[in-house]
Amino acid sequence: MSYPILNILKMALALLLCASAVPAAAASWEVPPLDRVINYRPVQSLQILTADGVEIAQFGSERRQFLPIAQMPKLLQDAVIAVEDARFREHGGIDPKGMARALLTMLAGGRRQGASTITQQVARTFFLSNRQTAERKIKEVMIALKIEQQLSKDRILELYLNEIYLGQHAYGFAAASQVYFGKSLDKLSTAEVALLAGLPQNPLYANPITNLKRATQRQHVVLARMRATGVIDERQLAAAKAEPLHIRSPLQVPLHAEYVAEMARRAVVQRVGSEAYSSGIRVQTSLRAQDQQTAWTALRRAVLEHDGKGAWRGPEDRETLPAGDGPEVERAAAQALKDHQDDEQLRIGIVLQAMPAEVAVQLASGQRVLITGNGLKWVKAALSPKAKPALALRRGAVVRVMQQGKAWVFTQWPQAQGAFVALDPVTGRVRALVGGFDFARQQFNHVTQAWRQPGSSIKPFLYSAALEHGVMPATLIDDAPFTAANGWSPQNSDGRFDGPITLREALARSRNLVSVRLLQHVGIAPERDWVERFGLDAARQPDNLTLALGAGSTTPLQLAQAYAVFANGGWRVNPVLVERITDAQGKVLFEAPAATPLVEESRAVPARNVFVTSSLLRDVTRIGTAERAQRELKRGDVYGKTGTTNEAVDAWFAGFHPSLVAVAWMGYDEPRSLGMGESGGGLALPIWIAYMAKALEGVPEQPLGAAPPGVEQIDGDWRYSEWASGGWVTRVSVDAPVTRAPVAAPVPASAPVGSDPR
Repeated sequence: MSYPILNILKMALALLLCASAVPAAAASWEVPPLDRVINYRPVQSLQILTADGVEIAQFGSERRQFLPIAQMPKLLQDAVIAVEDARFREHGGIDPKGMARALLTMLAGGRRQGASTITQQVARTFFLSNRQTAERKIKEVMIALKIEQQLSKDRILELYLNEIYLGQHAYGFAAASQVYFGKSLDKLSTAEVALLAGLPQNPLYANPITNLKRATQRQHVVLARMRATGVIDERQLAAAKAEPLHIRSPLQVPLHAEYVAEMARRAVVQRVGSEAYSSGIRVQTSLRAQDQQTAWTALRRAVLEHDGKGAWRGPEDRETLPAGDGPEVERAAAQALKDHQDDEQLRIGIVLQAMPAEVAVQLASGQRVLITGNGLKWVKAALSPKAKPALALRRGAVVRVMQQGKAWVFTQWPQAQGAFVALDPVTGRVRALVGGFDFARQQFNHVTQAWRQPGSSIKPFLYSAALEHGVMPATLIDDAPFTAANGWSPQNSDGRFDGPITLREALARSRNLVSVRLLQHVGIAPERDWVERFGLDAARQPDNLTLALGAGSTTPLQLAQAYAVFANGGWRVNPVLVERITDAQGKVLFEAPAATPLVEESRAVPARNVFVTSSLLRDVTRIGTAERAQRELKRGDVYGKTGTTNEAVDAWFAGFHPSLVAVAWMGYDEPRSLGMGESGGGLALPIWIAYMAKALEGVPEQPLGAAPPGVEQIDGDWRYSEWASGGWVTRVSVDAPVTRAPVAAPVPASAPVGSDPR
């Protein structure tokens, strides 16, 4: 028997069943229990969100966001009913008219039509396979009849709208809306609703990401049905057809917080196990969406700018393309690029034609771009006939290109890495965290896992300790050659010596030899104890004079925690990233404790110490190695310190505003120099400034404020009160003992005002 006739008989059999007595048929056929739809528990992925409700990521095999029918837009409901099952509200689970129409069309030799109602599709989705057999069709009808007996129409439609597969791992319309348009269902236009409503019939064939033309054709079918059933009028129909569709590329991510998502995922799995991926758990982090995106953009830009200072390293790969320029070449190019990781910014492409004045490149998306003029400057030598084979740009070369405005330029995947973290210095809540240049290539989180030498960014903690040992901002310290007993002879970054300079000037200019002498004065053991007050790990700091130059190790997160003590006035805070974990019903499984009140009993560093040290750090951003911070931000309430290790292996900037502390780092995973003349001020500081410029928008400038008890301004600078009249360290010299100011005799009670007490 031929397949067309067999299909007709199958349809006829199903139609006969539908025409018979429904209750009797349903009662006589074995139908599975309906627990799965009556007690519906949707498989919902683990969802990670920012503090302000923006999705960061979902983990799980099925991307789904359950919405009750009351929250499903009526336009969407009507559109789906119009195209899938126009008599859904009238029939009892099957539609004899629709089945008869499909049967007659097949008998007439027309195209095979689907005749399943929405209820039948629910039955198939929950209980049956997609195999086209008469037995399956009969079971589908029987289950649909039973579903209609036990569930309301709204409940059936709710099941359908949340469970149906719509392509790109999206199950249900709420998830599909995010996947294809990057927004929630209630934000969709009529045109966008119609496109989604057209997907259930064949989500692979009409996938708008892979074939927008076919998806649009299907959308027009839906719009026509919406007009025919009165869902929309002629004006709305015309407007929807004319509206351009902006489909989100799979490369586009609403918010780049992949490292945070992974940290949150691990935290949840440790608590609830593998069921976290299917039970609808939601994690609210402390991130702020705008802060996070600003940080990601700033870090990527800085790393790419640094990489652009070097030479082009040549194509990533080479492929052989067929001759000519027809469809066969386009297909071959797409095939050649399918195993190469694309990026929304650094686009992967293959060279189709290379000439000295222009290069044609096909991207993995199929788009062709022409690179000319300034876009070729970096690769000019590679276009020469005499170019080295490893560098040569020829047909078939696999390259990276980037769009700048309307033009395209050659770029390459950077070799350096970066890290950035920002947190609230009072509550410890992390507002932004970027663990590296790209999570897909490198999952190592440099914010939390990279223990690197902090360089001069450690110096403020040494200067803070020195204040407790009688060294005041006006103290003179010799910036002169130094050689330790073991032969160690550190140098300043500029190779020069400035002689006696004040403590304030020494920090602003980051003079290494001053720091070494300060450490000698304070003592190595007391200094290691002191840094622990800020949350730094004393065990990771050297037990020798190299401690003064940051030869120990810290992570960006730990350093941010330490600088938070300066920002908040003297208290240690613990970083918090995961605020709350809830189950699918909203029950709280975990909630981070509220921030500990900043009370005097828990203070880590005296208020006057923080005040004076902050005044020194403000000069760093005003006239010192980070002077561009105040200049570019156009505000005087930012503080911080640059850090550059030997041969510029690590570049840092750690700084704060009273409401926000942030640390930026740049370096290579395998430690090596970032380049001659590079520094924390040149590489890390721009990331910090770019972030702060956005984060501090609208935040009023906050001056340093009144001096706390125990500190006075004398001769234009700050001094602890007990040394106001002498006894403080006036000079730390090369060879001579530490010099202290003589203590002035007390003023007699009878002395006239203005008299000389000496």
